[in-house]
Amino acid sequence: MNSEPRRALVASPTQAARAAEERLRAAYDFVPFEQADMIIALGGDGFMLQTLHSMLEARRIIPIFGMNLGTVGFLMNEWRLERLDQRLEKAKSFKVNPLRMTVDTVDGERFSIPAINEVSLLRETRQTAKLEVQVNGRPVLPELVCDGVLVATPAGSTAYNLSAHGPILPLGSGLVALTPISPFRPRRWRGAILPENTAIRFTVLDPVKRPVSAVADQREVRDVAQVEIGIDRATPLTLLFDPEHTLDDRIAAEQFIA
Repeated sequence: MNSEPRRALVASPTQAARAAEERLRAAYDFVPFEQADMIIALGGDGFMLQTLHSMLEARRIIPIFGMNLGTVGFLMNEWRLERLDQRLEKAKSFKVNPLRMTVDTVDGERFSIPAINEVSLLRETRQTAKLEVQVNGRPVLPELVCDGVLVATPAGSTAYNLSAHGPILPLGSGLVALTPISPFRPRRWRGAILPENTAIRFTVLDPVKRPVSAVADQREVRDVAQVEIGIDRATPLTLLFDPEHTLDDRIAAEQFIA
């Protein structure tokens, strides 16, 4: 009886990823996603997030091993054709608990969307956003005036969060980063680090005059009135990494880059 895991192969639409896909299919056996025990993903970080979200939407979560054929490739391993079986056998797994964004819009619609990296609220016009911030049901900032604000997981703390001068969070820390984007008032507030089980709520104080959108990774909802964010423990994701280049090593190394 064959005990080897059945693998599916997906690739981004770039020329480099498609060429690598052809080479892999010629060298190894793959099955459709519905029959697979794991996924090999070829592309960059954006394609990795897209693939993870596709699994969440399909309600079929299996481990994923990415190989970088994009630009940064923070969530990816090095692209190599050789010794794929051995790499998968030795790969280390990392569990990612996504965020869950629940949004109520000005028109009364409600959306529930997962986010692996971050949830961000952004002003839609030249007017700054005005937000009330609640933590575990308690108002902590009655009025935050800013271009936006975001909540980032450890896996996403080196992405948009870091560009907004937010902290890098170690993997396994059980924390999320609450980071303002160009805050105007309170002028000296630079954000907060919170336990990952914290319930965070943003209320848009003037949603008609100062419209705000909410973005969960790559999915946007416009004209929001209220956004609730919390960790979704029901759907943990498993990323696979080569032992010599694991995700926690990359996050640690980012703290020493000038």
